Amino acid sequence: MESIWQQYSQKDSFPTLKENIKTDVLIIGGGIAGILTAYFLHGKNIPYILVEKNSICSGNTQNTTAKITSQHGLIYHKILQSEGPEKTLMYLKANEAAIRKYKELCRTIECDFEEKDNFVYSTNNRNILEDELSALQKIGFNAQLQKNLPLPIKTAGAVCFKNQAQFNPLKFLREIAKNLNIYENTFIREMVGCTAKTADCTIEAKKVIVTTHFPFINKHGSYSLKMYQDRSYVIALENAQNVSGMYVDEQKTGLSFRNYGNFLLLGGGSHRTGKQGENWAQLREFTKKNYPKAKEVTFWAAQDCMSLDKIPYIGNYSKNTPDLYVATGFNKWGMTSSMVSAMLLTDMVLGRQNDCAEVFNPSRSILKPQLFVNGFESVTNLLTPTTRRCPHLGCALKWNAAEHSWDCPCHGSRFTEDGKVLDNPANKQ
Repeated sequence: MESIWQQYSQKDSFPTLKENIKTDVLIIGGGIAGILTAYFLHGKNIPYILVEKNSICSGNTQNTTAKITSQHGLIYHKILQSEGPEKTLMYLKANEAAIRKYKELCRTIECDFEEKDNFVYSTNNRNILEDELSALQKIGFNAQLQKNLPLPIKTAGAVCFKNQAQFNPLKFLREIAKNLNIYENTFIREMVGCTAKTADCTIEAKKVIVTTHFPFINKHGSYSLKMYQDRSYVIALENAQNVSGMYVDEQKTGLSFRNYGNFLLLGGGSHRTGKQGENWAQLREFTKKNYPKAKEVTFWAAQDCMSLDKIPYIGNYSKNTPDLYVATGFNKWGMTSSMVSAMLLTDMVLGRQNDCAEVFNPSRSILKPQLFVNGFESVTNLLTPTTRRCPHLGCALKWNAAEHSWDCPCHGSRFTEDGKVLDNPANKQ
């Protein structure tokens, strides 16, 4: 199981930290959010180091579908209803700024960058598309209703965002990461304030930024209540179809489409980690029916942190941690959300005002319906009698037959058959 990005890119290696060090900023987590933050701090001559417990981009960054878009499902109608027009516009402006920054950086980086239109379609609900267009119109954004889509399924149409983009994230990050102060195979075992300890050394920092996908410091921020994790699946096909854009169903259980070179990347099979889902079986059945001449060349899965209100948590880890920051809860839109995170957190470290910070504030209200779903899952699985328990907070693990792993339905940790950690927040067997 290997993503198409792994097959068409190379990685550089970085040293392991083995001696005590002091720095202004410690970044924990070497995915795209952490690397971009390091890149911006490097450009501002701010002393920093980035540590990654494995190798950089070895987690969910290499498993993305790599769509660079400010259209994150049909989210603007929902934000407008719950947060009002000011914060809805903040969300849009932050993500549009992220796209512009990608376009600027990719002018000088060979990473298969292409401008593409993005489409969120519905198979049966025209009204929900019109509601989204109305919300976008209220905040001054010009989206379009597309009636006819080049997809092998019947739809009610789609909301289209023009001039979005796609790329190979590993090619991009290989260039971005060059010359950065990165340490691989450097596992943070303990945090005391802004001091981090590994097996070999101590890192003293003035500020700490956590970009570990799911935050690993449990005593602040209540992230175990505010998030759950979701798995989704992708297959890369030859001899399938050029869809000339990026497409995703507004329904969680729907399909996504985009091309990479001569390949069609077909995504879907989504389900809460630790629950049953259709996984690759759904995609292969769809391929058999709609692309009978296609050949599957590789397949992989992604895991995403889902926030209570579909807005990421970017900023201070909690109200009581002024020098501890976090970026998480990207809700399957990690490319633009990572860039938003890097730009916003760099501003915060530099003491600069960011006009869009408020909408991403991790300490905003948690009184959302998803909170009670998360709480129910936690209580149910804590009380489930089984010998297989998650070392994170003790929930019962469930067997994932498709991926041969033990998965936690509470917070999304995953383990191999013999107990090795595959996905956090658990950090030990």
